[in-house]
Amino acid sequence: MVLEPPRRLVRALAEDPGADDAAAWLDRLPELVEAATRHHGVCVERLLQPGGRSGVVLLVRRADDAPAVLKLAPPRARPAAEAAALARWDGLGACRLLSEPEASTEDGARHGAAPGGDATGRAAATLASERGLLLERLRPEISLSSLPQAKAMLEAAETVRRLWVPVTGESPYETLTARTERQAVRMREAAGPLVLPLVENALAVRRDLLADAARPDAERVLLHGAFRQAKVLAGERLPWLAVGPEPVIGERAYDVARLARDRLEDLVASDGGASAARRRVTKLAEALDLDRDRVQGWAHFRATVAGVAALAAGRRQEGETLLEFAAWL
Repeated sequence: MVLEPPRRLVRALAEDPGADDAAAWLDRLPELVEAATRHHGVCVERLLQPGGRSGVVLLVRRADDAPAVLKLAPPRARPAAEAAALARWDGLGACRLLSEPEASTEDGARHGAAPGGDATGRAAATLASERGLLLERLRPEISLSSLPQAKAMLEAAETVRRLWVPVTGESPYETLTARTERQAVRMREAAGPLVLPLVENALAVRRDLLADAARPDAERVLLHGAFRQAKVLAGERLPWLAVGPEPVIGERAYDVARLARDRLEDLVASDGGASAARRRVTKLAEALDLDRDRVQGWAHFRATVAGVAALAAGRRQEGETLLEFAAWL
């Protein structure tokens, strides 16, 4: 089929450190879509626009005419880990995976491999990338972002709570330490002299948070990893279901940290934005029975990472807004 990748996806992949690999994947996209639709036995209705920033989402029909979604993403997006997380949740709080996770994902897990961490993990990521993920179809035009802010935050808290399941032993997921280490390295490399003090503070906050997380009794929970209002869509069997996880193992406060800056433009434009941001952190921590300081610390670190990345990509207004939010915390 003729397929024009969404511009938002093309821009996002170009900003990724693995841009060369992403470009090669985009070049192969038409043949990948054709192969994936044959593998799953589906017919394409249309490409979802504007789509996501990590992969292509196609609305499809199965052989029995039931609606579904086919998602294809490059190996760097860790589609095998996404499939494993969706299978673990089995529709509780998240969209349901309609295809089986690749067996090599679990094989890699038994050997202690994060997706892409060794030959087995890389093979699983490649296979998942080429075959795509067949998913339950939700209502992509309706997310929590369409609700009033107070109601959206309430529904978001109830949804993310369902996703937090304990993890024991080996797993196919990246650890919070490993993920934030990659982010910290990139942030330090991209930071200009004007933002370096804020970056150094964020790195110090991360070190303190991870030092506490290293305790034997620390939380080890499966997290969505990219949870926010736009990642929660209206469904049929349940009112709201999460999509697009970037699963990671760690503490719950990390998941809430991204949610804390939803509708950031409204916060920045309002009088008393700094105090409003801190009140939001407090409300989220209380609603989910979390340590407020840890939610605030991870919110500060994640906003700084995102702000520096936006500036490095030339998105000045977005970057400055994110760093202003980080400074408030």
